[in-house]
Amino acid sequence: MTTAQQLSFDVQLSDHARTTAEREQVLASPGFGQTFTDHMISIDYTEGRGWHDARLMPYGPLSLDPATSVFHYAQELFEGLKAYRQTNGSIVSFRPYANAARFNVSASRMAMPALPESAFVESLELLVQTDREWVPTTEGHSLYLRPFMIATQPALGVNYPSQTYKYMVIASPAASYFAGGVKPVSVWLSTEYTRAAPGGTGFAKCGGNYAAAFVAQRQAVAQGCDQVVWLDAFEHRYVEEMGGMNLFFVLGDKLLTPALTGTLLPGITRDSILTLAAGLGLEVEEGRLSIDEWQAGCESGELSEVFACGTAAVITPVGSVKGADRAWTVGDGTPGPVTLKVREELVGIQYGSRPDTHDWIHKIC
Repeated sequence: MTTAQQLSFDVQLSDHARTTAEREQVLASPGFGQTFTDHMISIDYTEGRGWHDARLMPYGPLSLDPATSVFHYAQELFEGLKAYRQTNGSIVSFRPYANAARFNVSASRMAMPALPESAFVESLELLVQTDREWVPTTEGHSLYLRPFMIATQPALGVNYPSQTYKYMVIASPAASYFAGGVKPVSVWLSTEYTRAAPGGTGFAKCGGNYAAAFVAQRQAVAQGCDQVVWLDAFEHRYVEEMGGMNLFFVLGDKLLTPALTGTLLPGITRDSILTLAAGLGLEVEEGRLSIDEWQAGCESGELSEVFACGTAAVITPVGSVKGADRAWTVGDGTPGPVTLKVREELVGIQYGSRPDTHDWIHKIC
């Protein structure tokens, strides 16, 4: 954990919060990341002073100088996690200290200051407690939390990082990722573009990784696919990850996932699945898998299922694969039993219908 720094949050409640009727209208069909709650968190950082001016305030726009460093050099990062309303009515988050630790790993890579993990979690608690009526009661829905940090110094020098930063948290009610049940996605193998290379920022959750992915995602859609799958930067042969999600391959009773080599995001959901696997009767392996091995395994039946995982979708089955010179189906193209078993266990823990034997659930209110 990072060194503790005592922060006292000033609380300024909104005088234009949405009415109950307005809020319920949003919660009836929230979508994802489209409407935000009434408040947000802000904490400032100044070199030599540390973190200061922690506050909860009404949600609203920011005023930044046109020369602000984040606009020109993309010195920023973010996290993503959710607040869930469990079956007993309590509101919880899932492994927030893991997100806090990953936030600081990203910060180190981006030459940004670490935020004390206690302050990270406290900021989430304060926002969710204040806007708790925004946490959906509909099964499968949740409140998506987006902590992020930006460089705020107005300067155009490229030889040094910013000396000032702003950490913020905003929240958005989110519907189930799958509107009509768990549906498999089709994926496009990107051999033209590369997401990350060793020594780069692949393991950091920074916006530049996602901006650089848009062109390949657009290519995937143009090819009739839902998502892009990234391959290694050197040979364009070995599978790395899918869009913003980690991948798992089912070979009998074994789960294989690409090893973390510095080019993949170390997903919290990925790590949770690796831990849960033993209790579900599954072996796990972190290694390498080429696209040739993926195709051959599906054609022989040895590789029966593939799924991606992440905070937003939890578990996403992969039903078909397409590349510039190949195409194949995974299993029979439908969600497989292992995929569904893993998803049911993880979602059950998050919403309180399954026991939390790993102490992952963090009660907020």
